[in-house]
Amino acid sequence: MARTGILGSIPHETSLISIIAAGLGLAFVFGLLAARFRLPALLGYLIAGVVIGPFTPGFVADEDLAKQLSEIGVTLLMFGVGLHFSIRDLWAVRRIAVPGAIIQIAAATVMGATLGRLWGWEWAASVIFGLSLSVASTVVMLRALGERRQLETVSGSIAVGWLVVEDIATVVALVVLPALSVSLGGNSNSGEGGGSLALDIALTLLKVSLFTIVMMFVGTRAVPRVLGRAARMRSRELFTLGVVAIALGIAFGASALFGVTPALGAFFAGVVISESDLSHQAGAETLPLQEAFSVLFFVSVGMLFDPRVLVENPLHILLALFVVMVGKSLAAAIIVLLFRYPVSTALTISASLAQIGEFSFILIGLASHLGLVPVEANSIVVGVAILSISLNPFIFSSIGPIDRWLRARPKLLSRIERKQTPLEPTREGIALRGHVVMVGYGRVGAAIGRALQMNNQPYVVVDQDREVILRLRSAGVPAIFGDAARPGILKQTGLEHARLLIVATPDKAQAKEILAYGWKVNEDIETCVRTHSFSESRFFEELGVSRVVMGEVELALEMSEYALGSLGIDEFRVAETIPELREELFQSGHQPS
Repeated sequence: MARTGILGSIPHETSLISIIAAGLGLAFVFGLLAARFRLPALLGYLIAGVVIGPFTPGFVADEDLAKQLSEIGVTLLMFGVGLHFSIRDLWAVRRIAVPGAIIQIAAATVMGATLGRLWGWEWAASVIFGLSLSVASTVVMLRALGERRQLETVSGSIAVGWLVVEDIATVVALVVLPALSVSLGGNSNSGEGGGSLALDIALTLLKVSLFTIVMMFVGTRAVPRVLGRAARMRSRELFTLGVVAIALGIAFGASALFGVTPALGAFFAGVVISESDLSHQAGAETLPLQEAFSVLFFVSVGMLFDPRVLVENPLHILLALFVVMVGKSLAAAIIVLLFRYPVSTALTISASLAQIGEFSFILIGLASHLGLVPVEANSIVVGVAILSISLNPFIFSSIGPIDRWLRARPKLLSRIERKQTPLEPTREGIALRGHVVMVGYGRVGAAIGRALQMNNQPYVVVDQDREVILRLRSAGVPAIFGDAARPGILKQTGLEHARLLIVATPDKAQAKEILAYGWKVNEDIETCVRTHSFSESRFFEELGVSRVVMGEVELALEMSEYALGSLGIDEFRVAETIPELREELFQSGHQPS
């Protein structure tokens, strides 16, 4: 069917090309603009959809084709989620991520459902609307944490685990919703009349169970074997084709044979591949295709947004935005604090969740297709997503000032934070002399700790991950749980009798406070700090740190030393070159761009 806009009638034969060209082209332009203002590119993709949508003047893309492309986008998006699904990551933070995410989802759903009822919606529509406001965007959260180098921190690990639980909850909702549709007053997804509620749910769970059994017992054996054969052919083209064919094939088969949504089928396909040693290569080869169709998905979502809702129902948008950015975030922060984590961790988790994205779109889109929510629900969710994603960077930038303000008020801080040191240091830790105090025991800290153990050097660890602390203490290593920048935590490490203080955490502000306390109680102590930028390196050098380590520079120097040695350069000349190169790298890095 031809569509008419400012460019006139577009022939049917070119409708697909036009929507792909217009969608990707405008997404690129608006994505660049968003990135220019340090906003997530996803915001630009949504705006591109608004521009070519039916509610704005000018070129109007074919809505039917847009929906089909968005289905492919959702399928590949869910495949990517399954491909990167990590039970190990979830297990590591299960004690806070699982109950925390469940309670937060419930709280946000209740708040959203209350709004729906106030607006006169049915209970089913209100609950679904609330659920769509409760789940954060995977893309936005991971990019925000990655840009701030917090993915490897305790806060980042909890946030990722929390997100995995939210994703699982949404997948369950996507499975159950079609079965409940008729009973809740919506349409039948299969076009058949509805039976009893119990029978519908039982049949759905039976189909999903059969599909899961087939994937776990057949898929886990057949899929890696097929991809393994393609990999042995050493053809990237065949391997990529195999991954995409398996993803879309399982998605279609799940829908045709088991009545499972294509999105869920693709998710299971990703999970099956993730359990094999081919998962990383599969993800790398299909990433461009996933990203391209995911962009089209976000564009198609933007096409659903009617800007008139901002004029006709501004209060609806503002109240829903309040639930997402204040209600949901506040609930998450309270939960984290109740689990005895520091305020800094609570602020990071709450900021990470102060937005909604792709899963919200998928959920509200399915509910709209089933006739379970009012027409304006789509526009409200998309509007809230656009605003929350736009404001999320500012929420993250407020973490530092809020944290510093609270630190300047110890009495208020002590009321907010519950006692963070339920694990008292061992007697051996208190009695140590000439030891090393290490703040942070991630991958960097663990490697340093192993080196110290191999040379029989005593050390004390301070970390905010209670699982790490328990593991270290069971191994006989003195370890203290808590934020080392907080008053009283470092006092328990015997820092005044230590020889070396290593700050292996990537937080500059935290490192500064730790160093200040270290020099206050032991002015002769040696110090070592890790950084991620030349400006931070210069800052710590001027502060008086004994050794500042920047990962990229040390990698370059190590490889340079190997290159010169392998080329037969005299070892004395190599010994002279490396320090000179180090100085040049830092000088060039400190020059203004």
